[in-house]
Formats: sequence, C-alpha cells, structure tokens
Amino acid sequence: MKSALIIVLCLLGIVSTNMAVDYKFNLTKDKHQKGFTTIAPDHMYIAGGYGYDLGTHPNDGKPFFFSVDVPEGNYLVRVVLGSKDASSNTTVKAESRRLMLKNIETKKGEFITHEFAVNIRNTKISETESVKIKPREIGKLIWDNKLTLEFNGDNPSVQSIEIKSADNLVTLFLAGNSTVVDEANEPWCGWGQMFPLFFTSKVAIANYAESGEAANTFVSSKRFAKLLTKIKKGDYLFIEFGHNDQKQKGEGKGPYTSYKSDLKYLVDEARKKGANPVLVTSMHRRSFDEKGKVINTHGEYPNAVRLLAKEENVLLINLNNMSKDLYEAWGVEGSKKAFVHYAAGTFPDQEKALEDNTHFNPYGGYQIARCIVSGIIEANLPIQKYIKKEYRNYNPAHPDAFETFHIPLTPFSSTIKPDGN
Repeated sequence: MKSALIIVLCLLGIVSTNMAVDYKFNLTKDKHQKGFTTIAPDHMYIAGGYGYDLGTHPNDGKPFFFSVDVPEGNYLVRVVLGSKDASSNTTVKAESRRLMLKNIETKKGEFITHEFAVNIRNTKISETESVKIKPREIGKLIWDNKLTLEFNGDNPSVQSIEIKSADNLVTLFLAGNSTVVDEANEPWCGWGQMFPLFFTSKVAIANYAESGEAANTFVSSKRFAKLLTKIKKGDYLFIEFGHNDQKQKGEGKGPYTSYKSDLKYLVDEARKKGANPVLVTSMHRRSFDEKGKVINTHGEYPNAVRLLAKEENVLLINLNNMSKDLYEAWGVEGSKKAFVHYAAGTFPDQEKALEDNTHFNPYGGYQIARCIVSGIIEANLPIQKYIKKEYRNYNPAHPDAFETFHIPLTPFSSTIKPDGN
C-alpha cells in the first residue's frame, strides 16, 4: 500500500522529501515472494511509476535499465543477482553510469545478494530557486526524481531489487569539473562516477561536479547552494577544481588570489554545516617532455591548494603528485589507454579520431578514483573505515594493468567532448 501511495503522490506532484520509501520488486516470473511486486518483462517505466526504462528489456541478455520514481535523498539498494538457467556476469551502474558493482560472477543456480547506496537529487533549491543547469545536462539521469539502475555484462541476471530510504547515511559530496563529473556517455568518464564502487553501503556518493566548472562558477550556477541544502553534520565535501580556474583572466584573478579565495569560501560554508571539507589538488593533464616526464600545465594552482590546506588546517589529498607517478608509470604511449584516445569508427557516428589529453575513459577514471581512495587512507580520514577491504591497497606507481581491466560499456556514446580542458 505504501508503494502505491507514493506513486499516486508522485503523479500529483506532492511527494514529500521526507516520505519513507520501501520498494520490493521481483523481476522473475518463476519466483513469487511475499511483499514483493512482480515486474513483467514488458512492464515499462512511465513518469510517476516504475519499470524497465530507456527502451530496454531484461529478456535478451543485453544491458537493461530499471527506474522508479522517488523523492530526492539517499537510498539503500539491495539486489539479488544470478539465474537458475545459466551462469551470469553482472555489472551494476546507477544514474549516469555511477559504478556500483563490477563483474559479479554467478554459476547456474547460484544467487548472490549485494547492497549499495545511491544518492538522488533534483534541481530545486527552494520555491523560487533552482540550479542553473547547462543545455548539455538536460535529459541526464542525475537531475530528476527517479532512481535508475543499469544492469550490464555477459548475460546480466537479476532476481530482485529492493529500494529503501536511508537518509541517515554518511554522504560524501563531490564538487568539481569534468574530471570528476558523472558523464552520461561512453567513452568519457570522471573519477567521481567510479567512486561509489569502493565504499560499503554505509556511504552515499553525491556527485555535484559538472564539466566546465571552476570554483566560482560552481557557486554562481547555484550548484553549491543546492549542495548546502543537503549536506549535514558529519558529511564530507571533496573539492577539486583548477583546470578551468586557471583560464580565468582579469584583475584579481590568479592562483593565490581569486582561486584560493573561492576555495576558502567552499571550505568555510561546509564547515558551517558541520561537514568535513577535503581539498584535492588537480591531476595533471597528459603532457610529457622528451624524457617521458610529466609536464606541469597547472602552474601555481596546485601549490595554492596546498597552501590553503595548511593555512586553514584542511585535510588534503595530493592528487597532483599521485597522478604524476601514475602517468609516468604508464608512459607516453601507455597513458593513451587511460584517456579518450580512439581511432575513427570506434563508436557509432565517430567520423574522426578522438585525441583528448584531459578527459579520461573508464579505465583512467577508475585509476584516478583509486588514487583518491589511497589519499583518503594516507590522510587518515575517518571515512576510510567504509572503504571495502579489497580496494585498500593501491600504489599509483603500479596501476592496474589495462589488459586486466573490464567494465562493460553503457549503450550510449558521444563524440562531443565535455566542457573545459
């Protein structure tokens, strides 16, 4: 009855953000569970309800999507993976390609239960204010009132999905640019969308980053105002800007003036909410000298972050240093495998080669995310207790081999590069 009431209220547009959600969906007709709603393979999502989404179905061994309308907030999602008929390999992503589970293997007749946290948000700040999203964000799965799950892999198999309100979770907010953002389309990838994989279901990742943003435009677009309505005591705010800030010119603009001041504002406002700010220095662009050493293209901007962290006693993750070790371990040619470097014709409608030395593909985004996780442990942040044991040991000088890395591609791609560079 509660689920039916929520759907009715969604349709009427009067869902309360405080209303508890507790959905239980059975995705197989062969098994009926008490308290679960059985979803037929042709039950398609419509606004205000739930069902299979984006024109996909679960009966052909291909990736499929499942969506349910919910109020914004944090949710615990529990999935039972596996099939009585065949072996399966299932990767689960949420919203715009946020990685939740990677390559979960099950044998025929074997079933495995996993739980993870998903953050949902919309653009509304108040009755009169909203986030100023860009045209490129319209239609994305990150600014709406529905929770979308992608099930991908070699014969992805799902028995059931449970979704429950969990607003008591620790939330780790991300403020950043295109190197952090949840990219909707392959092959582009921000490290923020890889981040959820590494944490237990005790932590929800709320990625507010957007491509092209600098610290000051993150504020002027009202993304930060929206974030401040949700962040609470004990939460975290990871702040990584610099790529676009360094291109701002004019009086008062510079690493030790406007940039440092803009970052301090984010830090101060987070602290007013009782949250824990963490500064992250910008990773390098892919730029090498003739000896194969990384060239610093960020000037004094990383140093300005380090100085602010010292002056204001803010926890620091030195991604700038770690990315240097990472890129030099890959080498000039090997590093191309981590960035968007693809020959023409690799993706649909890709007439020209893609050669981008700023933006990562999933392999690169994953390795950068592992650097951040390593930085959390090195900085001894309390949130480290929620990092999954299998991801605690990582050395950027010895990254995961490209040949051993696999995350199934989401069936959406674009040749349009993100904003910023």
